[in-house]
Amino acid sequence: MGISSYFFPMIPFLMLILITGTLHANGCYTSIISFGDSLADTGNLKQLNSKSNSQPPHFLFPPYGETFFHKPTGRCSNGRLIIDFIAESLGIPLIPPSQDVRENSLIEKGQGVNFAVAGATALDSSFHEAQGVVNQYTNASLGVQMEWFKYWLPSVCSTPSDCKNILRTSLILMGEIGGNDYNHAVIAGKPINELKSYVPLVINTIISSINELIELGAETLVVPGNLPIGCSAAYLTIYYGSDKADYDNKTGCLTALNKFAEWHNELLQTALTQIREVHPNVNIIYADYYNAAMQFFRSPEKYGFTNGALKACCGGGGPYNYNELVECADPSSTTCAQPETYANWDGLHLTEAAYHVIFKSLFQGTYTTPQFNSLCPTSNVKVRDASSSLVQSS
Repeated sequence: MGISSYFFPMIPFLMLILITGTLHANGCYTSIISFGDSLADTGNLKQLNSKSNSQPPHFLFPPYGETFFHKPTGRCSNGRLIIDFIAESLGIPLIPPSQDVRENSLIEKGQGVNFAVAGATALDSSFHEAQGVVNQYTNASLGVQMEWFKYWLPSVCSTPSDCKNILRTSLILMGEIGGNDYNHAVIAGKPINELKSYVPLVINTIISSINELIELGAETLVVPGNLPIGCSAAYLTIYYGSDKADYDNKTGCLTALNKFAEWHNELLQTALTQIREVHPNVNIIYADYYNAAMQFFRSPEKYGFTNGALKACCGGGGPYNYNELVECADPSSTTCAQPETYANWDGLHLTEAAYHVIFKSLFQGTYTTPQFNSLCPTSNVKVRDASSSLVQSS
């Protein structure tokens, strides 16, 4: 079973130096509140694991975190994630995992909190277990994260009006979430066609959480779609040896898997349009992770990925350097010398360099709907490079 999901006792209000302070840097948002999975987890699974008898996940060991933090932080990459680049661009401190908040009872003014957990699904674990798929990492589904959030919120605001004000002035990141509902099932051996029935359920779960956050006072929510899973080194390895017709000639990605991700994204965008019609004063921002990433899958060298976009930097060998039995950080695995020249980090996750391309395309470019930089210009704050790193989030 996965790590038990529990949250913290009520945090004393006066112990929190929180989100109600002045607007930061460009004056857009006072804080970031995040939900999601390993694309956004800044250390929650690490903290949950430390309290359990479970075997520590491989991403809690070097070389994870080597590029920017110079140690493993619980992030599933060699460095920063998209959420870290967003915080830096807004002049906000890096967002602490909620389990750190539980332990330390302290948040810097204007910082926010991150409920994302690596391995998390949108649908509850009971759904997946009924399908014969057990999540080995966590049962902290989106519903569990929402319960954590609702327990945390009254500890940082004294009245319903104060709570609404905190959410009104916060940027809410709703994921990415939903990818693991498909990932865990495929890795367990289920054919992708069998997962089509999951998609409306996943979308409905995401939409339900968005509506709940809006009712609580949220006014700006960024909702990412899924990445092009057909370009994942893990999937390319699982389906290795497929007919040549199954691959996109331009990218080497698996066409059917990418079409599946596109279908998820189309349903999500349709549902978000419906929310906008009901709540015209709320900023519902679709983040097109798929097409932002497809830029470097189509032209890797243009973005500095001279070692390509499909082969993992860190892994256990094979045509894509991915081996489910020899994961990154395993003593038998190998790690590339220049991760900035790879888009894929460990088979399932991307490198800091790839996440930075996606961040710039979304938050300083044209890959959000409506465009984020038309609501909140972020280009005036310089994002630090790895050489000027400060370890702000454990």
